[in-house]
Amino acid sequence: MKIVIISGLSGAGKSTALKILEDTGYYCVDNIPLSLIEQVIPIYQQNNFNKIAIGIDARTSHLLEQLPKALKMIQSQAYDIKMMYLEANTDCLVQRFSETRRKHPLSNEDRTIEESINYERELLSNLGHLSHRIDTSDLSANSLRAIVKQFVEASFNQMNIIVQSFGFKYGLPIDSDFVFDVRCLPNPHYNKEIKQFNGTQQPIIDFLAKETKVLKMRDDIYNMVNGWFTEFSNDNRNYLTIAIGCTGGKHRSVFLAEQIAQLISENFDYNVIIRHRQMLINDNA
Repeated sequence: MKIVIISGLSGAGKSTALKILEDTGYYCVDNIPLSLIEQVIPIYQQNNFNKIAIGIDARTSHLLEQLPKALKMIQSQAYDIKMMYLEANTDCLVQRFSETRRKHPLSNEDRTIEESINYERELLSNLGHLSHRIDTSDLSANSLRAIVKQFVEASFNQMNIIVQSFGFKYGLPIDSDFVFDVRCLPNPHYNKEIKQFNGTQQPIIDFLAKETKVLKMRDDIYNMVNGWFTEFSNDNRNYLTIAIGCTGGKHRSVFLAEQIAQLISENFDYNVIIRHRQMLINDNA
């Protein structure tokens, strides 16, 4: 049986992620009492539900201490279990609540929306450490759909390495383990003949591949991160995210993410996943 546990901050997209999983064949249960998890999973299994997604949020904060016990039980039964934690920066969450005019579940007459978000972040911090974190601050619904599907299809028999490009002007990706700034490199944006292309297309590849500084940056980043793969893997990490950022997230970071992902795939047995955050946003993919 496949089990996906989804948690995260209110407004970060948990409900959307559950709907995505429901569309891909998962039976979804939201906000189930944690003490009941170990009892209901065998019931679902007996009724031929082989894929289940369980939503957990701050509304069950007084029960969160029961989660490690429930997880230990699930893992002892050899279920295929994955955990996903959705988050976003505070400004983005405040804006989402303001636009939808929804009340934050932890807000009260003495606590502002921002204070409620920070309080929730503190309550769920342990869940974030246990799970694969996804920053939805700049993700469209279609981008989140692609990432969630990618997550549930990935093999957890070994560590998955995500190489992600992004644009600094859209904010730092908070779900990353390594972040590299490549804005010092020659920028194709100032070449009017090729600026409309992205880092996966030949005009940009040709422009950057001939630059000695770009190739040195590629090699330096690759040599720095690959020496730590074994340590992260031995720490039972299911995901390791390497983020590479340029100004707009379209040219230099995309090219280098592709190059580094290729080097990792050629030299290691880890499953390598490539994400281009700003290309997904701008292309509405």
